[in-house]
Amino acid sequence: MAESARRDPAVSDAAPLSARLASLGRELGAREAAHAEALAEARRCAEALRVEVEVALEAFHTAAREAGSPHLSVELSPLRLDDKHLRAVEFDLCRGRYRAIVTAKSRGDVTLVGPFRQGRTEGPCKSFPFDAREEIQRALADFLESFLEEATTP
Repeated sequence: MAESARRDPAVSDAAPLSARLASLGRELGAREAAHAEALAEARRCAEALRVEVEVALEAFHTAAREAGSPHLSVELSPLRLDDKHLRAVEFDLCRGRYRAIVTAKSRGDVTLVGPFRQGRTEGPCKSFPFDAREEIQRALADFLESFLEEATTP
C-alpha cells in the first residue's frame, strides 16, 4: 500500500504542494503585515460610513413605505475585503441591476463608485482623503441620492 501511495501523483505531490504554499503564505503574509495598521484604519473608516448609510437608508425605506411604495427597497451589503484592491474594504448598495460601491483603501482614501448597472463599466468614481470629512459627507449624500433615483426609476 505504501508503494502505491508513492506512485499516486495526487498523494505524493500533496506534501510538496502544501509545503510550497505554506512557504508562499509566510512570504506573502510577512509582506502584507506591514499594511495591517493602514488596512485596519480603512476598515474603521468604512464601518463608520456604512453605519451612516444604513441609518440614511432606514429613513429612506420608512419614508417610501409611508408614501405607499414599500417596494422601493435597497440592499446594503456587509463590509468585506474589496473585490479589486487587496488593501481595501468595501460595501455596496444594490437594487436590481443597479449598484453603488463605497471603498476605503489603506492608502488613506475613500472612493465612491457609481451608480452603475451590473454588467456595465463601473463609474463614475470620486475619491477623497479620509480626513476630508465634510467633502465626503456632501459627496456621499449626492452619491446616495443619485443611486436611489437611478435604481428606482422604471
